[in-house]
Amino acid sequence: MSDDAGARQRTGAGPVLILALVLALAAVLLTALPDDDREGGGTCTARTVRDWDPDASLTGEFTRYGDDTTRTDDWTGGDGTHSVRLPDGRVLWLFSDTYLGQVFPPPNPAGESVTWRDVSTPLVRNSAVVMSPSGRLEATLPAPVFPDPGPDRWRWPVAARVEPRSPGSAEKVVRVLLWTRTAGRSPWIYGVPTATEVATLSLPDLRLEGITTVLDQASVADPARRVLFGTTAVDAGEWTYVFGGTDAQAASRPTSHAHVARVPRGRLGEPGAWEYWDGGRWAVRGRPTAVLGNGADKGVGSAFTVVRDGRTYVLLTMAAGTAGLTTVTAYWACSPTGPWHGPTKGFSLPLPNAGVAAYNPQAHRAVGDDGRLVLSYDVNWLDADAAAAQLNITRNVSLYRPRFVSLRLAAP
Repeated sequence: MSDDAGARQRTGAGPVLILALVLALAAVLLTALPDDDREGGGTCTARTVRDWDPDASLTGEFTRYGDDTTRTDDWTGGDGTHSVRLPDGRVLWLFSDTYLGQVFPPPNPAGESVTWRDVSTPLVRNSAVVMSPSGRLEATLPAPVFPDPGPDRWRWPVAARVEPRSPGSAEKVVRVLLWTRTAGRSPWIYGVPTATEVATLSLPDLRLEGITTVLDQASVADPARRVLFGTTAVDAGEWTYVFGGTDAQAASRPTSHAHVARVPRGRLGEPGAWEYWDGGRWAVRGRPTAVLGNGADKGVGSAFTVVRDGRTYVLLTMAAGTAGLTTVTAYWACSPTGPWHGPTKGFSLPLPNAGVAAYNPQAHRAVGDDGRLVLSYDVNWLDADAAAAQLNITRNVSLYRPRFVSLRLAAP
């Protein structure tokens, strides 16, 4: 062989070897990221809120039930609104902090023409209200449904699913994701994030059978970096994607960060089945890595919701900054892990009067029709003084209840 021929062969070997390495690396990456977890060309289209209207019927039903002065130990107001449709057609509504007891007809002690409650009315950390298949609220379960795990600790229910009792079983149960929080000082006036748990309720009687810890965050030193999962969940293919986030707003940061885990459908109650997105792959014991949030103008409230519209994932949250007191905005992605695009143009929620704020937008697939999405939002008095806020939501019970809008998603 001549030197020129050998040189030509050596020159050609380099690009071939590099190409082989590139193809091998691509194969590894493709294995690590299944098709449903990558954004590909044309796999989905952008989405935003095209139009919306107040849902007076659903809002009015909660007003009717909460304003009933004949009941003495039932739900009269609460926040953290989530729902799940049961196999027999009923809808189970789940709430976090809840007022139980009796309400009184107008006028209130200040002479205002509003329904009111006494300032000594008990508040429990969670509750559940059952709605009939026809859409009428019927009864409040004995509260709290999920007992406190210990002194100065409590549980807030979030997303819920009806699942087989065990894989392949014909018997169904309700799995309810729970946020465990621990009492803290400012800025953690709403509690320090502690753990994500899953509760099991029997069907049809909705009796609590047990609670399992999925992700304990007590060992994470900085509370602002603790991730609680379950603010929303989306079924896609063989997976349930469970979204969660940090609670950075409680630490005086503009926006929180969104995270995502996944569980084989029907196995929310198995901690070992959970996988967390670590920024490059799904890992059983990986450190969750944010999929959305830059700590400034992009991010989520501590509670947000995600739905799937066709192949597009749409995330709805309160906006960043002061607009987050009144305005819902949206992001979209072709995969639960992103990249998330937005925020898109927001819309302002109807509020009953000045001095109140909206928070915790949640989608409710358990209700709604005609291709429209029902979204709830919670309302509370806006006051840094907790005692003053409590006084205002007792003198007018309508100020601490969910309200609803109906919206349609479409391409921008």
